[in-house]
Amino acid sequence: MEDFRHDEATRLNNPPAGIAPTYEVRERRTQHYAYDPHLDPQLVWAGKAEHISFDVDIVSLHIHERISTRAILDAVRRPEPLQLSFFGETPLPADQQIEFYQHEVGWANRLILGDSLLVMNSLLVKEGMAGKVQCIYMDPPYGIKYASNFQPRIDRHDVKDKDEDLTHEPEQIKAYRDTWQLGIHSYLTYLRDRLLLARELLTESGSIFVQINDENLHLVRCLLDEVFGRENFVAVIPYKTTGGAQQEHAPKRTMDFLLWYARNGQLVKFRRLFQPRELSTGIFTSVELTDGSRRPVNLVEKSNPETLKGQKLRLFTTLPVHSKSPGDRQPRKFRENIWNIPAGSWRYSINGFKRLASAERIVALQKALRSVAYFDDFAAEELTSTWTDTSPEIAKMYAVQTSTKVIERCILMTTDPGDLVLDPTCVRRGTGVLAPTPALPA
Repeated sequence: MEDFRHDEATRLNNPPAGIAPTYEVRERRTQHYAYDPHLDPQLVWAGKAEHISFDVDIVSLHIHERISTRAILDAVRRPEPLQLSFFGETPLPADQQIEFYQHEVGWANRLILGDSLLVMNSLLVKEGMAGKVQCIYMDPPYGIKYASNFQPRIDRHDVKDKDEDLTHEPEQIKAYRDTWQLGIHSYLTYLRDRLLLARELLTESGSIFVQINDENLHLVRCLLDEVFGRENFVAVIPYKTTGGAQQEHAPKRTMDFLLWYARNGQLVKFRRLFQPRELSTGIFTSVELTDGSRRPVNLVEKSNPETLKGQKLRLFTTLPVHSKSPGDRQPRKFRENIWNIPAGSWRYSINGFKRLASAERIVALQKALRSVAYFDDFAAEELTSTWTDTSPEIAKMYAVQTSTKVIERCILMTTDPGDLVLDPTCVRRGTGVLAPTPALPA
């Protein structure tokens, strides 16, 4: 049994919850943050002018449980009884075990319960993680309904706003409540504060993805422009969610959106993603038979490309052999004929042209030569910024749940193995908080 290990990665040691009240904290108790009031242009809402700065309580993150899959399985498979180290960890020396936030320990993925503002502030102030997170995926409330409840159980999708549905745990009420005194105005203040701290956590090449729907897409983008700078906008990615709910005066909504911003647009880390090409005719309007003969696709094949599967045919199209840029205009010989280029220059060198001709990749039309490009020349195509294949692949466990494919793509596009990923609103099946990639704990 192997699991992902990043032996070179460390973090400061946290206090266990059991002894948290016994140690004394002598440092300052709040952290001050301030906004630039002179940004222009900027979005204006009720309470913004009064909220030019704010203080966040500095709290410790207490360890409630450690889980190591590898240690558990090793214990089960071991034939003889043996006292293992606690959850497979190497403990600190005895004199350092109660000196919290002073000594480095091995990295472990963490799922943190608490208000996202307090958690990010603790990571910044107590653990010194400013500028260390490579990717942040944020799925905040969409700011469209201001009921006071959330889903406390995975076996109940009908989230009601009644007294009997309320949770009695104050941490959850504070961390996940969806109530805003001034509606959208309170929502914008709430979100801007968290975006500011998220920015401080990112590396210079880091990225943040904010998930939102179309109702407040424009407002949240304005917030991100203010916090991250318009020059650091990367993309808006619409992605397919579900079949959509029927609306009385508009088409069904089937898409949500990701707003992608970089800490520094000039240094952003970006890894191109590819996916298998779907069989389609499109520009591929001809087929090559096994005997080398070629013909146009017929009407049946064009309307339903799936009929081509299983047949020994190769879809292909033809492309120009010249370009508009200046360059080589020397005549080319093809099948005993001399061809002059009508305009621009040859796209291929003389040797390259000869190789194409010997591979039967050049065809002569009435007035020009064309090169042959087969559909199967490239097994994959680059992923674009519109994702239509991201509907949830499993039955939902929560009333609101994001497909893991969406989160996986965001991480793969912007990180390398060993980079840190933070999901400060981890209230869905998808990512773990502060998880080194490429692991995606469910």
